Amino acid sequence: MPADLDPRLLRAFVAVAEELHFTRAAARLYVAQQALSRDVRRLERALGAELFVRTTRQVTLTAEGERLLPYARRALEAQDELRAAFGQARTLLLDLNSPGLATGRRVLHRARELAPEHEIMARFESGLTGAAAELLAGRLDASFGRFAGLDPALRARLDHQLVRYEPMAVVLPEGHRLAPLEAVPLEALAGETVYAGAGNPRTPEWTDLAHRLFEGRRIEVAPPAPLAVGVEEFERLMARSGHPVLAVIGFPALPRTVVRPLVDPVPLSPVSLVWRKGLVHPAFDAVRRAAGELAGREGWLRRPENGWLPTVDEPVGEPVDSVQP
Repeated sequence: MPADLDPRLLRAFVAVAEELHFTRAAARLYVAQQALSRDVRRLERALGAELFVRTTRQVTLTAEGERLLPYARRALEAQDELRAAFGQARTLLLDLNSPGLATGRRVLHRARELAPEHEIMARFESGLTGAAAELLAGRLDASFGRFAGLDPALRARLDHQLVRYEPMAVVLPEGHRLAPLEAVPLEALAGETVYAGAGNPRTPEWTDLAHRLFEGRRIEVAPPAPLAVGVEEFERLMARSGHPVLAVIGFPALPRTVVRPLVDPVPLSPVSLVWRKGLVHPAFDAVRRAAGELAGREGWLRRPENGWLPTVDEPVGEPVDSVQP
């Protein structure tokens, strides 16, 4: 056993062990694949053990690799804690999903107030499923979205903190028959086809929520459409299809559209702060404090008496905090 080990070699090992793919691990660490392979071989020579079984089709951990992995993770977490304690923390990358959405933006602003000495940068990955891949690859630190809507294999490698139950809304063209209403009862959408991101690989958790909400109400989820990037493209596709769009109450209005809350019942979109397990960063502590502070002060976790939430999203073992509408 060597007297000490270069942490870079341990990071290379952990990345390959978690990805089980040298190309993906190299992209995660922003290094060339040849350099990554060289570091893994150096670590194997230093330990006198083979850590991976490599074939042309797959990479798997050996028994020695399995034994090393928890020790390597703890060593790297300790190094991150040491850097953070002495002011050497890197920039924290916080995904807000999309520009204009209020929950993540408000948490970010409050976290910056709580930790002005740290840099927290916003990113926009459009959906939690898309962001989850970036979280696990180490290219993002945290995101927001519907945790229960993620694939179980992703959830197993992530942690979350419920932040808000966001009332849902519908975006309507100005000339739509329901646009004059101040609020749209769900039954009024019967017979409509509503866009909810079907076919977008970054947002299946949102489409799943729509399917659960519309089930038995004679409301159809619009078929997949080309992914619109930017306000102008989204507005153009919406005008072309004429479909209402499922959204949340704080969704920014687009030109020639109106945003109306959904009622009877009030559907809720559960928003969690989501991060990869083992994340250590002093600025992230501020993000979690900001989320909890805002949730308490603004009543973000108080559910209206006539609120709707899918059974799969119900918090286990927690009392429901309901309020009169």
